[in-house]
Amino acid sequence: MRRIACPERDDWREEAGRAGFAFHTIGGEPYWDETAYYGFTLDQIERDIEAPTQELDRMCRELVARAVDDERLLRLLKIPEPFWTYIAASWKRGDTSLYGRLDLAYDGNGPAKLLEYNADTPTALYETGVFQWLWLEDAIARQIVPAGSDQFNSVHEKLIAAWQAVAQGRPVHLAGALDSPEDLGTLSYLEDTARQAGLATTLIAMDRIGRARNGDFVDEADRPIVLAFKLYPWEWMFREAFGRSLAGASTRWIEPPWKAILSSKGILPLLWQMFPRHPNLLPAYFEDDPEAARLGDSYARKPLYSREGANVALVVDGAVLDSDAGPYGAEGFVRQAVAALPRFDGGYPVLGSWVVDGTACGLSVREDASPITKNTSRFLPHVILP
Repeated sequence: MRRIACPERDDWREEAGRAGFAFHTIGGEPYWDETAYYGFTLDQIERDIEAPTQELDRMCRELVARAVDDERLLRLLKIPEPFWTYIAASWKRGDTSLYGRLDLAYDGNGPAKLLEYNADTPTALYETGVFQWLWLEDAIARQIVPAGSDQFNSVHEKLIAAWQAVAQGRPVHLAGALDSPEDLGTLSYLEDTARQAGLATTLIAMDRIGRARNGDFVDEADRPIVLAFKLYPWEWMFREAFGRSLAGASTRWIEPPWKAILSSKGILPLLWQMFPRHPNLLPAYFEDDPEAARLGDSYARKPLYSREGANVALVVDGAVLDSDAGPYGAEGFVRQAVAALPRFDGGYPVLGSWVVDGTACGLSVREDASPITKNTSRFLPHVILP
């Protein structure tokens, strides 16, 4: 694994515009960064990233299978009790997951370590599945990267196939915050892949979803919403006024309700309990668990629910090395052993390993000047070097 400086294409912004990548710059600062790329060997990808991702996803599903029948685990995860039966029914009838992203710490040597699982509403999907692949093709043609370079990236093809399996021909509504450029970009990309799978699609703002007299959810034209992709976390869904109507409505959701279990960072200590000393896990404990003292004065403190690094703190030798503010933490915190992220040219990379329909199929790299990956962290392409 290497960070390799390279020239950026003079016309990459125009290329981004043509490709529909509207959020390549956020707040005047670059989000997409092609002044360097991360290079991997094929062995590193297959042995250290792809295989562990598949294993970690399997372990997470084993945890869900236990949790849906264990009130103690659901309470630890802070899942609201009125939704326990709804979540269990989703798991037991085999509701299909479309996608997820595991965030890993990896330096090219030794096993990758799970930092967290973005199981419900992960973004950075379009730039992973499309734009970094377009960059690779162009970079090979312009001799920016060696001839014969490749990428761990079949996200686009896997999404199209997954839609066919998940929807089985049913129309799909895609809902979220359409006033957010990043969310709109993600939803528009998923809509495109659903259409390529032969599905009829409707894009709708989350707050424009209505309810029919029979309790079913409908769109702005009063058409029933049979299948809905939501870029809106389950923990927020449960708190909404319509939350109490979820179980009685006929709408099926993507991600499915059982993904609410994996949305809680409480899975980190539970996985450590289930698979102690697993090479791809970091020791982790609930903060109020006396066993958390095993971590001593160095740990990552994470809210059970948070987004983009908000309210995360890195504590080393009792001092806060880095932290990020935010609105989260009311449900409690976990403590996880500090993963020593590699540092390349002043940047700390975190690998996002993508799972589509249960298959590990892609890689994204987010880089920040601090060890906590945030909403403003840059996205750099990656290459499997020949």
